[in-house]
Amino acid sequence: MAFHDGFISEIVGKRAVVNDLPIGKVSDFLVNKPDDTFPRIDGLVIKTARGPRFAPIDTVSEVDARGNIALTMTPKEPAPPERDSLYLIADLLDKQIVDVDGRKVVRINDLEIANTGGTLRVVAADVGIGGLLRRLGLKSIGKRVIPGLYERIPRSMIAWDSVAPIRDVNPSQVQLAVKESKLARLHPSELAEVISDLSSREAAAVIHQLDDETAADAFEHLDAETQKSVIASLKPEHAADIIEKMDSDDAADLLAELPEEQQSALLAEMNEYTAGELRELVKYEEDTAGGMMTTDYVWIYPHRTAEATIRKIREMAPESEFIYYLYVLDKEDTLLGTLSLRTLLLADPASFVDKIMDTDTVTVHPNASAEDVAATIARYDLMACPVVDVGGKLLGIVTVDDAIDAIVPDSFAKKLPRFTARHHQPAARA
Repeated sequence: MAFHDGFISEIVGKRAVVNDLPIGKVSDFLVNKPDDTFPRIDGLVIKTARGPRFAPIDTVSEVDARGNIALTMTPKEPAPPERDSLYLIADLLDKQIVDVDGRKVVRINDLEIANTGGTLRVVAADVGIGGLLRRLGLKSIGKRVIPGLYERIPRSMIAWDSVAPIRDVNPSQVQLAVKESKLARLHPSELAEVISDLSSREAAAVIHQLDDETAADAFEHLDAETQKSVIASLKPEHAADIIEKMDSDDAADLLAELPEEQQSALLAEMNEYTAGELRELVKYEEDTAGGMMTTDYVWIYPHRTAEATIRKIREMAPESEFIYYLYVLDKEDTLLGTLSLRTLLLADPASFVDKIMDTDTVTVHPNASAEDVAATIARYDLMACPVVDVGGKLLGIVTVDDAIDAIVPDSFAKKLPRFTARHHQPAARA
């Protein structure tokens, strides 16, 4: 193939010829493996008198100086359905994509292609004004009217390995592992910003390209209205899977914002234990200790030794990132005391937990206001505050980051670092 590099706008609409006889015009380019780093163009769509026909790329012998496409044979096969291949023109031009390195949503104006080792590949997306002018045919006009103008326009190109199409391309043949999704390279807060810039339908398409934990992380950075609109665009079972991975207090806050019927439908899709916990949490007002608390904590019985407790924690390898404190409970889940990780590590290995725990534990009632909880955490310099009922039963804990979230503006709170795990994890026993 004589073609070396250029843009698809320079080829689309050009004549396709066989033995110098025109048979139609190029209308699109097909890619069967869009998840490749720089995907191979597998064929062209030729608009003929008999309808669109598929010309395999190996039948293209030359792209001449005028852009005409010389084929070795007349294409006879109809163009494949759009669901089976990525159509570069129909699926990407003028469509929004995610620039994962620039961490923003942009619109594709043109695509750069290059002949590498005899294979025609997509190498970059042009998202600048230059690409738009080129497509509109204003490049040559500009050269005549204002010589050198086009060359002075800054290039705005994104290498294809940094491009994440919003549409789930080629679903019948390409099942991109969500763990390998380019979108997973973004921080959850950056993903949330991207999702917030999209329509609910486009946002749902992005969510489909993420694993449930990554989607849950991003969800926790979204405002309530965006959360609700995206949830409404997802199938209930998928939405439930994501909510289950959220931290329990954030999951409960989200469910509380939904209509009762939708809330019940989502809970019905969850495992029984998680659904039961969330039903309890949803009962509390959002700006109370009960509404702020999480059930993601580690608890122990008082009769275990320090050495055995440390060994058990190692065996469990709890997913909770918040194990500054261990909560000592009896068989009725009554809070007997707390044990800091520092105290546990420095204690005599043979010491029993009930001898080294702190029994002077500061707690709050589930109906305590967010301001009172934050004040308590600040006053006693706590990393987390236990929430107990009137009988002393431990219901959950409010972490310092959630206390801060509750008393500062949402726009600022979403940017603060998190201390807890970014997914729902039931209380673990060490």
